Amino acid sequence: MTAGSDGGFWRRLRGQRAALAAGAVVVLLVLVALAAPLLTAVEGQDPTTYHPDLIDSARGGVPVGSFGGMSGEHWLGVEPQTGRDLFARLVHGARVSLGVALAATVVQVLIGVVVGIAAGCGGRMLDQLLSRATDVIVALPLMILALALLAIVPAGFPRPVLVALVIGLVAWGNVAKIVRAQTVTLKELDHVAAARLSGWGSLQIARRELLPALAAPVITYAALLVPVNITVEAALSFLGVGVKPPTASWGQMLTSADVWYQAAPQYLLYPAGALFVTVLALTVLGDGVRTALDPRAASRLSVGTGRRREARA
Repeated sequence: MTAGSDGGFWRRLRGQRAALAAGAVVVLLVLVALAAPLLTAVEGQDPTTYHPDLIDSARGGVPVGSFGGMSGEHWLGVEPQTGRDLFARLVHGARVSLGVALAATVVQVLIGVVVGIAAGCGGRMLDQLLSRATDVIVALPLMILALALLAIVPAGFPRPVLVALVIGLVAWGNVAKIVRAQTVTLKELDHVAAARLSGWGSLQIARRELLPALAAPVITYAALLVPVNITVEAALSFLGVGVKPPTASWGQMLTSADVWYQAAPQYLLYPAGALFVTVLALTVLGDGVRTALDPRAASRLSVGTGRRREARA
């Protein structure tokens, strides 16, 4: 996406109501995650303090009171068995889940862009070597490999950072394949060939000619990677190898909540609902960005919308 196309991109994006609504939800979620310490301070709670007085031990650890112990002091109630504040754990969990997903996406994109450009611009031998390595990465089962890597890392390393690195390091293959395919096409264009003939080196061509042209497909794919990475982090935490207690993440909360869905259903519904809304909003926004970056797709969408309006009229 070039500077001259910025106006067209925003105009096409504004024409998609679903994407705008999804974008508003994503902005709200990011603000909640960033303001988590402030929000919990206003509530007067934190995500790690136990409140045993709010737990009915005679009933197996179910929160005392209606709606899971919901009150003016605990806005969403408390956690079964521990009594930790659910609102505090939910908003702090948003910081971890969104932060891990974004960091993993950055790692994937950086590695994928470097490998893809190197394969597309390099010689035949380098292209074959990097392409085969990329095929291996794509073929490996992400969850199994991530489970194995996370299980063997010794304790003491910051778990959210570790999860982000593992996801990024084992899931960059598709980004590299997309970038390589685009690079092979772009390097045959006249202005790139002219830059090569004028004496520019490979790094200079990649920085000045290829990277600006690759921005649109990379941004599009990165926008769709974020919800995938949120789901992967939640799955890894649910399986017990991701984020560990007492650090809150939505996946880790679901791990603890799976045995309480009958006695304290809100404990399961809050993180599951937050995860569902976040993934849905990011997916819709990513699809909207993809359409806005592709004028042909935006044109087809506009024509289809116009025809539906005419049919209703």
